[in-house]
Amino acid sequence: MATGPTHAMSGLAAWAAVTALAGAHTIGQLSPKTWVVGATLATGSALLPDIDHPSSTVARTFGAISRGVSSAMSGLSGFLYRLTRTQHDSDRAGTHRGFTHTVVFAILAGLTTTAIVQSSNGTAVGILMFVFAGLTVRGLLNNWSPQSDALLIAAVSLVLTIVCWAWAGDQPHDAAAFGTAVMIGCVAHFIGDAITEQGCPMLWPLPFGGQTWYPVAPPKALRMQTGGKVELALIGPGLTIVAVLLSTVVLYRVGAVPWLEQLGLPPSVMAWITPR
Repeated sequence: MATGPTHAMSGLAAWAAVTALAGAHTIGQLSPKTWVVGATLATGSALLPDIDHPSSTVARTFGAISRGVSSAMSGLSGFLYRLTRTQHDSDRAGTHRGFTHTVVFAILAGLTTTAIVQSSNGTAVGILMFVFAGLTVRGLLNNWSPQSDALLIAAVSLVLTIVCWAWAGDQPHDAAAFGTAVMIGCVAHFIGDAITEQGCPMLWPLPFGGQTWYPVAPPKALRMQTGGKVELALIGPGLTIVAVLLSTVVLYRVGAVPWLEQLGLPPSVMAWITPR
């Protein structure tokens, strides 16, 4: 897997890119408050697929609770791997980079999020914010206070949720946008894993070369080592820059950062940034 910060920034960058390029489509016309909630969900969900690994960053987020969920998902992933693997698949346990690393999981996570938001009176959105804010903090600060991180992360997540709730709680909840944000974050995670040495079986259960758990990956020369120099010096910082720039563009378009006009950017840049 890529490191936690890289995964987290990939989720934000992907959400910002989709909403920036959507133009007149509904997903590109969100209110600032809805966009920020969606950004939190996308950033947090970019860590979510690793819930199948008990030693992963996400499994440590909320202490015993998240480790328990991780253990259950690891068991489910291993069961599905053994049930659906072919003779051409490897004989690995399949407990990591299994079911939670597939598009099927991303769709289910997005649909579940949408259903939760649609069927609740708003309280569920606060709970989702708390969970995904925790994953975001854990991902970005993956080495922060390892001795008592679960309590600290829960406290920080609660504060962020309360602040965001006070700011955005009076807005209509866009269930479809929130579900889409979770799917985008998960897919960003898959792509990040696909460019590492092991690849990612994101297209399960579609068979490729007789394998239902085919590890999608570019040629070996284009793959990176997890936590290696390429990720830490190039991929991570590059994603951060892209995420910040595209987030600023989207927030300007929806009226949240009007001061962008005062920076004296070239007309060609402002023409692209300005909504049509």
